[in-house]
Amino acid sequence: MFENLINLFFPKACSGCNSFLLANENVICTVCRHEIPLTNHHKIGENEAVAKFYGRISIEFAAALFYFHKKGIVQEMIHKLKYKGHQEIGTVIGYWYAEELKTIAELQSVDFIIPVPLHKKRLKERGYNQVATFGKSLSESMNISYNDSVLIRNVYSKTQTKKNLLGRSEVVESIFSALHNDSLHNKHFMLIDDVITTGSTLEACGRELLKIPGAKLSIVCMAMTQ
Repeated sequence: MFENLINLFFPKACSGCNSFLLANENVICTVCRHEIPLTNHHKIGENEAVAKFYGRISIEFAAALFYFHKKGIVQEMIHKLKYKGHQEIGTVIGYWYAEELKTIAELQSVDFIIPVPLHKKRLKERGYNQVATFGKSLSESMNISYNDSVLIRNVYSKTQTKKNLLGRSEVVESIFSALHNDSLHNKHFMLIDDVITTGSTLEACGRELLKIPGAKLSIVCMAMTQ
């Protein structure tokens, strides 16, 4: 009753198009759910996410749920998640994708979900890691442990949005490190992030994880640029 009154005077808006949500809608309206461009990577063995990392790092599986287009629905959602504090967006996307990923054979052996880390200074500025709720929803739904202490970002750097591929490669080189304690040996890590662009940050993180003895690596992201 009280929640209905709040919604009456302060109606919730869709994270994709900003229209008012109906009573049976949550975070993303029905229209946006049907219009969001899906990659269907999980249905394609040699998909474009896998191809992105071919010859760069060894992976068991790679996929993203959405395509990321400039001025599109997905960009709007990621922007609100990353910069406006709308962490519920990550939660919804995590549960959404988990239902598709539960049946993927390559992911049955995953031991830990690992987010691409923020530097502690950036984390303090933003107050949260934008992929945390995404990862925790995947964790709960897929029954896989979420661990945000394995990877560490050692260098604080400005946003990489406008850097080209070479520039990004130079920036991310050796700025990450991974713990190497015995409990992490011979484990399969699912590395997660918001958007796959050049793949340089994910590659750098993946290289560090693969330095752990016996490590295997898969990559799952919310979106991928097209």
